[in-house]
Amino acid sequence: MTETLTLDSPVTETQTVTAALADRVAAMRLASMPLAALTVAKQCLLDWIGVALAGRSEPLVRILLDELAPTDDPGGVAIVGHGRRARASDAVLINGAMGHALDFDDVIMPMGHPTVPVAPVVLALAQQSGASGASALEAFIAGVETECRIARLLGPSHYAKGWHTTATTGAFGAAAAAAHLLGVEGEALTHAFGLAGTQAAGLKSCFGTMSKPLHPGKAAQNGLLAARLAARGFTSDTDILGSAQGFTATQSTTAGPTGALADRTQPWVVEALFKYHAACYLTHDSIEAANQLRSEEHIARESIEAVSVRVPSGHLGVCNIPAPSTGLECKFSLRMTTALAFSGEDTFQEALFSDATARRPDLVALRDKVNIDPTQLGRGCVVTVRLKDGRSLERTGDVSQPLRDLALQQDKLERKFRHLTTAALGAKADEVIGLCRTLETLPDLDGLIALIGATGPVRPRR
Repeated sequence: MTETLTLDSPVTETQTVTAALADRVAAMRLASMPLAALTVAKQCLLDWIGVALAGRSEPLVRILLDELAPTDDPGGVAIVGHGRRARASDAVLINGAMGHALDFDDVIMPMGHPTVPVAPVVLALAQQSGASGASALEAFIAGVETECRIARLLGPSHYAKGWHTTATTGAFGAAAAAAHLLGVEGEALTHAFGLAGTQAAGLKSCFGTMSKPLHPGKAAQNGLLAARLAARGFTSDTDILGSAQGFTATQSTTAGPTGALADRTQPWVVEALFKYHAACYLTHDSIEAANQLRSEEHIARESIEAVSVRVPSGHLGVCNIPAPSTGLECKFSLRMTTALAFSGEDTFQEALFSDATARRPDLVALRDKVNIDPTQLGRGCVVTVRLKDGRSLERTGDVSQPLRDLALQQDKLERKFRHLTTAALGAKADEVIGLCRTLETLPDLDGLIALIGATGPVRPRR
């Protein structure tokens, strides 16, 4: 494998932005990708499997199973962690929602959560077609590339207006990954993008509810349907990204085609950021800063008079639920996550984010001392704590940059995976890790799917 990658594809003066992007992602091949891209892509898939298995007993997953897969479909696609199969379209929705149920999955700025809309589609089609690990990995990377480039095309106004980019651009990513495995390219791929775009949806007002995890599940389902219909000759707008009343024109006021087609030396997947706190990624800067203050300055919760968290103004529309009443809402509350950090609670533990935690009197009292200041410019956030003895102390948190030491990242993710999958996999966790590490060498994904599909007993979480 070479260590350089050119993402160029021939673009004529008359080629549309949709056609140019379709040609670009359809031409992506593992043979020309840097090893870093393969490594991070495999880490993304491992991490997604772990968080999906950890979320398999969430109430929203039980509801989706009861509605979409009440009984096993022997000819269907595996539902992660449940020893049950369903129609591919239903399985990818359930697996996508499951992988985002804990909001513990990876992030790429400014796209959102890249793996969760794409991975379920790749696993489903690989299972149906017997695709090799290399083909699956290639399709996954192409899907992530697509959704990230479309996020760049849309610019900041799309997310700022209230659209959940994971859901909207994720539908395109899922379509691109499916198209890669189905052999859909050229004009047919532009139809697939048109079909994805006309279905794409997801609103930020749903953050903190079960509907947020539903978003990537629907994106996976819509993208899969788009590629399958396009493969059969179903038509749509072939320039959905450039048409006057198309996706970009109606969903963005900051569109920049250059962002979608700009050359890169490495695929977008290398920009993946991984979560080590089981909450919205935009709370992680303040969690880190509060943790530093507590541990370095030996701050006891009882000594705190007031806390200020200075964040970029965009955070207010994402994770500023002032008085969360559920575990899900806690994940989107800067006040509560800061209070958890100052209380010494382990925010890596997904079980911490429960309805009981939201009601704890000690945490509520500290939460109410936290003020959110939306005046931070640039990266990171600043947490300032005023103590009862008159001192004022501050730290800056910034988790916006990917870790480039991929061996260290692998170690951290394997520890996270083992922790998340103890109940589901037990000793088999190491087998899954090994298969993900060598994914590009596998003749098919049957062994991996067998391990993650049929797991230990599911204990309902209430």
